[in-house]
Amino acid sequence: MILESQPDADDGNIGVAKKRKADGADEPQLPGMSGDSDTKTSVEEKVEEKTECNEEDIEKESSQECTDYAQPATPSDLDPREEIKWKFKMEMPEDFYDFWEFCQSLNKKNPKDALKDTLGLQLVGPYDVLAGNLKKTPQSKRSSYCLHWRYYYDPPEFQTIVRGDDETQHHLGYFRDEPKELPVFVAANSAKKSCSISAQGGNIFAAVKLHMDKLCKATKDKAEQSKIQSLQKPLTDWAKKCGHSLDSKSQAMKDREKKVVAKTFHGTGIVVPIDANEVGYRELPETDANLKRIFKKIADSKNEDERNKNFEPLDEIINFVQFANDECDYGEGYELGIDLFMYGSPVLHGTIRNVLPLAYTLLRREEFGKILESHLEDRRKDDLSVT
Repeated sequence: MILESQPDADDGNIGVAKKRKADGADEPQLPGMSGDSDTKTSVEEKVEEKTECNEEDIEKESSQECTDYAQPATPSDLDPREEIKWKFKMEMPEDFYDFWEFCQSLNKKNPKDALKDTLGLQLVGPYDVLAGNLKKTPQSKRSSYCLHWRYYYDPPEFQTIVRGDDETQHHLGYFRDEPKELPVFVAANSAKKSCSISAQGGNIFAAVKLHMDKLCKATKDKAEQSKIQSLQKPLTDWAKKCGHSLDSKSQAMKDREKKVVAKTFHGTGIVVPIDANEVGYRELPETDANLKRIFKKIADSKNEDERNKNFEPLDEIINFVQFANDECDYGEGYELGIDLFMYGSPVLHGTIRNVLPLAYTLLRREEFGKILESHLEDRRKDDLSVT
């Protein structure tokens, strides 16, 4: 059994460049990503030891027995809210805790499963802190608490809190644009279907209410409908008591829509600061459709020479990103990095490391960069819990 200590919670080792072997040349390096330093971090050394892999390699690795990791001991003086922030790098909003109390009212012994039989939903992720399931995890299946129930297409902005069925891997999570701010809304993704992320409501009560409504419409079984509807009044009353709106689109969501600079592959879009001179974002030189064609050619390359050739259009786009970063239009690299991540090919992970962590650093969203690096080191489609 191999035990590896998790990097310190404040470790700043982000923006690691992964080399692509192409006639002895590295991938283009963005500013702040120079690989010429004589002193290399352990993460950099691990990355450089790896050669480019293909889809079959990833599937083969995911089917092998998982390595056990040594997690750092949880400080004993943390209350649950502090423990969640320490383990997941984010604060949870009040509706998160109010929903836990609602589930406790339904199933005091096991609040996590209070909605499982009726709605097919289970509370996961940070809720496992409230359930006491992450207190004693000296050995875990994943290298970071941030990866606990992090699905394949969950970008750092998305934090899973509720899981649905395994067939589609439908799940709900908080979506935020700034790691130091509270989430803007609750979103949904079905990882076995696509990378699409869709807003479900301004809080978890609204998102679950929407889920209930969809279930009722989808089933023709009267008994099943009655069972689902039996939860509507308790949920509505609890949300009202706590002051949480059940509208599917909150005012904060409407305000955010006006700030979105690019929809990206996941559809929810990205938000970056734009100053009075409209500095902060510039469009990528390729449409989404063309980007997908470029990524597909790279992912489908039959050999290294073909892949290097197919990387050339992407290398050119990265050069545009470098110019944009020099002129403080950090949103362009952010958009490209998110699109690379959401495309989902492991072949592109090295390029993601060159682009997206730096974008997070330039945007002062370093927590997202740390989550991303952990995810790329252990990005998987199944067996998502640390326990």
